[in-house]
Amino acid sequence: MLIVFFRVFLIYLLIIFSLRLMGKRQIGQLQPSELVVTILVSNIATMSIEDTNVPLLGGIIPILSLVSFDVIISAISLKSKKARRIISGTPRVLIRDGKIDQAEMHELRFTIDDVMSQLRSNNVFDIQDVAFAIVETTGVLSVYQKYDARPLTPKDLNLPKPSAPDAPPVVMI
Repeated sequence: MLIVFFRVFLIYLLIIFSLRLMGKRQIGQLQPSELVVTILVSNIATMSIEDTNVPLLGGIIPILSLVSFDVIISAISLKSKKARRIISGTPRVLIRDGKIDQAEMHELRFTIDDVMSQLRSNNVFDIQDVAFAIVETTGVLSVYQKYDARPLTPKDLNLPKPSAPDAPPVVMI
């Protein structure tokens, strides 16, 4: 029982270290390669925790190898635009001037419900208000509204800018 506890603790520390090495991202922001690494790491960690007959190094080496591959792929992606396009894909324009590109929607396997849901999460409730909507490589829809549909800002009203605070706000209980 103590061996299992030790294995879990060691694998846990290794995964925390590995994920910190891969960078801070939310699950919705993961590139396809990062998602694959995350899933594989969890499977390898599970195998090495559950089966005490598997040597601990049999789990540690594949996890470190996957994370190393991910870091190398990320470095290559930073340096090469072509590699970035191959590994992560490219953003795609889904809505242009209030009109949905049906062919693009079909290719991305988006339903109208998917599009409307993501538009609503961007505070857009009418497709006609959209100048451009771009599906990012993470699957998130970025929306640029038409000029007439954009929210009003203090700059639009020529309001004076308030003085900036000296420090960020602090929560006090």
